[in-house]
Amino acid sequence: MKKIGLLFGMEQSFPPALVQEINSRHAGVSAEFIKIGGVTLETLFEYDVILDRISQDVPYYRAMLKLAALKGVRVVNNPFWWSADDKFFNYALANETGIPVPKTVLLPSKNHPPETTAESFRNLVYPLNWQEHFDYVGFPAYLKPFDGGGWKHVYKIDTVDQFFEAYAETDNIVMTLQEGIDFTEYYRCYCIGKKHVRIMPYEPRNPHHLRYQAGFAPSEAMLARLEELCIQICTMLSYDFNTIEFAVRDGIPYAIDYMNPAPDAEKTSVQEDNFDWVLKTTASYLIDLAQEGRRVPSEYAWSSFIGKGAGR
Repeated sequence: MKKIGLLFGMEQSFPPALVQEINSRHAGVSAEFIKIGGVTLETLFEYDVILDRISQDVPYYRAMLKLAALKGVRVVNNPFWWSADDKFFNYALANETGIPVPKTVLLPSKNHPPETTAESFRNLVYPLNWQEHFDYVGFPAYLKPFDGGGWKHVYKIDTVDQFFEAYAETDNIVMTLQEGIDFTEYYRCYCIGKKHVRIMPYEPRNPHHLRYQAGFAPSEAMLARLEELCIQICTMLSYDFNTIEFAVRDGIPYAIDYMNPAPDAEKTSVQEDNFDWVLKTTASYLIDLAQEGRRVPSEYAWSSFIGKGAGR
């Protein structure tokens, strides 16, 4: 029997519901929570597929998952690409391919990174031409980490003074300053397997428990465009389980946030109908991967592992 392993942290509803859903299908595939101790170079993994929901916070798990992929386990999401990715690159990639994104500037950290001094930054022109960047991005704007998540260290900026006050608090985090999109509609979209899309009206200005209660709905044309963009973005980034957020201004959906390869899927957060969709779609996708079997690398080169994700 093929086996799927779930690696997760503080989630309460999604992991046990997913294990139950997969096991109830009687598809020749079983699912269980992973139990892992010390890992040697020769460790043999019993899983055909692993769904990773926590390695972004636990480096030990990330290293373990890379070994699992080396042994042929299909890991969702690809731990090699996720280790190399950042949000600023994602914005640049989308911009190069014609996907609308907000104007964005990459900024050096306010303070020196550990084990560096001013001499480490001989190539850096400092102070920056701040006014040039403010003119380019405009206000309101958002100051946020170039590779962060979970709305940590995110500041809404309306004035130059607010920028410098916020920037002073960021210590050695590399930040981006990004144009604020004055949106009339906002959508959060699941994309699973680079082909299954769930488009959810979302109001980020509401309290957290009310964000899925939005007073707007997408037109048929907007639905089609968002689905197209979700698949394009996740295919470019090789993410098999992701959420993509769009802010719509003047009818144009701007891709705001799409490095979410362990997106929130708790029932109390995403609401029951969305939870049911992501639960059933994820179960079907993981079962299909397990039935396809392991995928041992054809050659031992970095390019073989960065690849196209578990479904390639």
